[in-house]
Amino acid sequence: MPERVLAKVWAYFDAAGPLVGRAWPITYREEEERRIELLRGFGVRAFTSMLYPHKPGMARWLNDWAADFAARVPDCLHTATFFAEPGASDDVRHALDQGARVFKCHLQVGGYDPNDPLLDDVWGQLADSGTPVVTHCGSGPVPGAFTGPGPIGELLKRHPRLRLVVAHLGMPEYEGFLDLAERHEDVMLDTTMAFTPFVEASDPFPPAALPRLAALRDRVLLGTDFPNIPYSYADALHALERTGLGDDWLRAVCHDNAARLFGL
Repeated sequence: MPERVLAKVWAYFDAAGPLVGRAWPITYREEEERRIELLRGFGVRAFTSMLYPHKPGMARWLNDWAADFAARVPDCLHTATFFAEPGASDDVRHALDQGARVFKCHLQVGGYDPNDPLLDDVWGQLADSGTPVVTHCGSGPVPGAFTGPGPIGELLKRHPRLRLVVAHLGMPEYEGFLDLAERHEDVMLDTTMAFTPFVEASDPFPPAALPRLAALRDRVLLGTDFPNIPYSYADALHALERTGLGDDWLRAVCHDNAARLFGL
């Protein structure tokens, strides 16, 4: 994120703000260049820059920053975002024209309904272009006005070809979002924070649902929320190993699926 935005995000986490709800120390509180070095040192071949506005008028300049960042950091997949506002359609068209390859939609922070008519053309553009949209739509760590599988289910009825990536496996409504992924072949899930002791203490993944997650092996992507995590990057990977889903599942999640999705 732009440094001044990231500083505000860190301050929000430090204060355990209402959307955080608990103590949340930032493990990788480093300058931008050092963060990039760390990712490369972890063996990360490609990563995103997950931006999200919390009010109108932010998306365009966030997207312009992200375009510049991706141009100067070639391992970054050019990422963009949007907000439910009158200019949303133009913002998304502009970002796609700039070369955006993935979008971030944060319903908890943004506090908007994914079915807002202001976004109808946005979803249409993203579905038509086949651009993945990583969406924080689960109700963790605290519920939002439009989180949960219900609003996303309604969205997918209108835009069934949308390539939606449900962040955090849809925590804590894991099974509801597994239902959506099983019904819609273009819906994917990411593993951000899932299975870590930090999350398992409050929102454990139901063991009985592990076979369903195993069956969706080709549509699960590694997510980490680096650098804004309260544990080490390695801890997140060890947590995935502890699922017992096996090396083939891990290889698909940590490499093959994203490599195929983004043509890497």
